[in-house]
Amino acid sequence: MTGEVATTGPGGDWAERAFEAMAPLYDDFTAHHEYEFWTEQLLAVLEREGLQGDRLLDVGCGTGKSFLPMLPRGWQVVGCDISPAMLDQARRKVDDAVRLEIADMRELPRFGEFDLVWVLADAINYLLGIEELEAALRGMRSNMAPSGLLLFDVNELPVYSFYAEGVEVERDGRRFLLQGSAKNKVEPGSICEFFGYELPAEGGDRSASDGSNVSVHRQRHFTEAEVLPALDRAGLECLNVYGQSTDGIPRQPLDGAVHTKAVYVARAA
Repeated sequence: MTGEVATTGPGGDWAERAFEAMAPLYDDFTAHHEYEFWTEQLLAVLEREGLQGDRLLDVGCGTGKSFLPMLPRGWQVVGCDISPAMLDQARRKVDDAVRLEIADMRELPRFGEFDLVWVLADAINYLLGIEELEAALRGMRSNMAPSGLLLFDVNELPVYSFYAEGVEVERDGRRFLLQGSAKNKVEPGSICEFFGYELPAEGGDRSASDGSNVSVHRQRHFTEAEVLPALDRAGLECLNVYGQSTDGIPRQPLDGAVHTKAVYVARAA
C-alpha cells in the first residue's frame, strides 16, 4: 500500500484505536523483546553523543516497557502515550513512581525540561505524513533542556516484508499474530497496513478471530532523506544515524536494505 492518506478527523486516529485494542495483548506479544539490553545499547550511543543528566521524557511509552529499565538506573521519568488503555497497563507497574499523561505526539504539550527525550519501538512510524513528523519533532524540541538529546527509531523496509509473511508469537499457551497486507515490494515512503490479534488455541484456524481484539495498524516508512530535513525544519540538528537489526545493537553506517531500524540522535540546533 502506498501514498498519503487522511490522518485527522473521523477515521484518522489510527494509532489510538490500534493500541486501545492491542493493550490487553501487548505485553504478552512483546515478551521476547529485551528492553533491558536494548536500552543499555541506546544509552551507550547517547553517552558517546554527550548525554548529561537524568530526566527522561518517554514519548509513546505504551505499557512502560521502554522506561522501566531506566528507573533502577536513577532516571526521573515522565511518560506519555495516545492510548489510555496502554497507560493503564503502565500505571499498574509503577503506581505513582512515574508521571503518566495522555498525549498525541502530533500536538505534544510541554511537560518540562528534559535531558533526554526518546521515542522507541517505531512509534514515529504511526505518523503518516511529513507534516505530522515535523509537528511531533517540534513538540519534542520544546521539551528538551538546552543540552538535551533526542533519540528515536523508525522502521526500515525489511520490517514490512517481514510483517507480510506474518509474525506469530506464543506465550503461556496463548498465540498472537501480526499479519501485514503488503503483497508486493514495499517502496520507500509507503504506508503499510497490518493486523494484530490473538489466535485460537494450537490446532485452530490460524486466520480465525472473533474480531473482538483485532487491532489495525498503519505505519509510514520514512527515508533518511525525509527525516533529516524534517529535523532541520523543527529546529534540531542530527548528530548521528545508526542502523539496527534484530540483535538490538546500533551500528554504522545505516543500510536501509538490511537493517530493521534506523536510530536517529539529535540536539537543539
